[in-house]
Amino acid sequence: MGVKIYKPLTAGRRGASGDDYKDLTASKPWKGLITIKKKSGGRNAQGKITVRHIGGGQKQYIRLIDFKRDKFDVPAVVKTIEYDPNRNARIALVLYTDGEKRYIVAPGELRVGDQIVSYKEKTPEIKAGNAMALEKIPVGSMIYNIELTPGKGGQMVRSAGNSAQLMAVEGDYATIKLPSGEMRKVLKGCLAVLGTVSNPEIMNIRLGKAGRTRHKGIRPTVRGKAMNPVDHPHGGGEGKHPIGLKFPKTKWGKHALGVRTRKPNKFSDNLIIIRKNKQKLAG
Repeated sequence: MGVKIYKPLTAGRRGASGDDYKDLTASKPWKGLITIKKKSGGRNAQGKITVRHIGGGQKQYIRLIDFKRDKFDVPAVVKTIEYDPNRNARIALVLYTDGEKRYIVAPGELRVGDQIVSYKEKTPEIKAGNAMALEKIPVGSMIYNIELTPGKGGQMVRSAGNSAQLMAVEGDYATIKLPSGEMRKVLKGCLAVLGTVSNPEIMNIRLGKAGRTRHKGIRPTVRGKAMNPVDHPHGGGEGKHPIGLKFPKTKWGKHALGVRTRKPNKFSDNLIIIRKNKQKLAG
């Protein structure tokens, strides 16, 4: 991917940038692996808004992504590199030797014509795009799409440009350093994919105007202090004034900043060696 800079022909275009899509090899998804994406507008089954700032946006199809990579020891050839509107990484359409097609989250090193394998019994080849258990991956390798439970499918490190590093394999667990700096243990039988997730330049794109945010299905966000007291704890007052409360609150009166939301005594606490916030303080 490359970042395209627009000429400032209008005020909205000044400072805006976008994706040039030069790394894509197909313009339309394969029909056998898409389904309709329904819009909720942030409303639940009763019609009440439970998630604010959702509505409108461009119509999209859901691409059915293979996060499990459970077609073991069967080679697959990369047919296309495609855009997915539901994630910021690129996806790849792969064709297995038995004729089945699947979408996977593509690493940045993957190209059309490359062969990838998800290893289980065979001796693995250390190459970007190949999937295997953590115990079979060389220590120090960069990985993504990491499982937390064997067979459940990748849950960690799936967004554009991200990768984790395998630090050690001891006993039943492998130690992984996540992009946040957190160090945690994962069962060594969990699968992971070698490489770094594609499309790292996505972080450099500037939308430039409100309309592009609406195309993404995000509605405007109003400050609480701009509301009336009946609508928000920060509301009320004449003109510009401070919040006037002991701490910033949400619309429902809960702490908005600096509050731990992780459950105390969570079962995975014993698997976390270094928390990400402590890593930042140490750095």
